[in-house]
Amino acid sequence: MIYRRTLLSWLGMLGLALTLLAPAAASAQEFESDRIVVTVEGEGADVVLIPGLSSSPRVWTEMIAAIPGYRYHKVQVRGFAGVDKGGNADGDVAAPVAEEIARYIAQAKLGKVAVIGHSMGGTMGLMLAARHPDRVGKLMVVDMLPALGPMFGGPAATPEMLKQISAQVVAGMRSASAEDYAKRLEGTITGMVATEKMRAPALEDALRSDRDVSARAYGELIVTDLRPELAGISAPTVVLYVTPTGAPVTDAQMDGFYTASYATLKGATLTRVPNAAHFLMWDNAPFFQAQVKAFLTG
Repeated sequence: MIYRRTLLSWLGMLGLALTLLAPAAASAQEFESDRIVVTVEGEGADVVLIPGLSSSPRVWTEMIAAIPGYRYHKVQVRGFAGVDKGGNADGDVAAPVAEEIARYIAQAKLGKVAVIGHSMGGTMGLMLAARHPDRVGKLMVVDMLPALGPMFGGPAATPEMLKQISAQVVAGMRSASAEDYAKRLEGTITGMVATEKMRAPALEDALRSDRDVSARAYGELIVTDLRPELAGISAPTVVLYVTPTGAPVTDAQMDGFYTASYATLKGATLTRVPNAAHFLMWDNAPFFQAQVKAFLTG
């Protein structure tokens, strides 16, 4: 009799748990989008994770394993890492995808959620925080500037100059032979991932990404300048960055560049991550994970 009561009690609690979990688990499954695919992992406070250009949610695997106790909403941009390109078949990518993420947050009833974005995902995180302040409670930008233009055309580059540079970059990516394109990607990944064993998954994602989607997204980033929108961001923001591998700048110069770029985002916390390249979540995992823990609990 005691066993039966215990079993019934356990089953009752299990049923209650499943009832409570069902709406949240269904939210990602029921969300239909031709721009993104969202998968949900874990239980706890909600966190939206956005990977970068030609990447997949695998960039967050080690972080998620190291920081349990959260419900992670992992965004996959269509056209990247082997996923069909869907609505990203033409035009801009980052801006419309950011709008779809905002729609997902609203439909899933996540409220003002924590958002972490890497690279282009950081750009989309800034777009979300600036354009949908009611949906972002806190933001972490991982190795991304609010404007890439100065890195390509210098500080005096005009919008027209950047459009020309963007067009050249897109054309070059589209016209390269398959062999040359693969070699370029391999060289790029080598510079962006200092941890040798992690280069293979990053390269695989890039090679499986639709080249035209990646090219247009890259071109869009070159001409995107979110600095005028930073003052409108109210969410507490953390920016992690590195001094790029092989860049002809010192750490101090990089610090100054990031400080100036984010000057109008009041209260932003900027931290340079040592001993890491662009994929810093792999290159200096202990430092990165400590920063994420502090971000999520702060």
